[in-house]
Amino acid sequence: MTPHHAMVSGAGFGEAIRSINGSLECNGGNPGQVRSRINSYQSFVQIPGTAPGGNLGC
Repeated sequence: MTPHHAMVSGAGFGEAIRSINGSLECNGGNPGQVRSRINSYQSFVQIPGTAPGGNLGC
């Protein structure tokens, strides 16, 4: 799945992370980096006043 498809299909930001970085970050590969990405994403979506949606982690 492409990261774009993950976001527009409702699979969520976590699936986008998995599509881009797979085992480098997901499934315990680098939980600190995943948390940092999620925190940044949540900050960015607040700027236009939108919600981050579900499935934020991979």
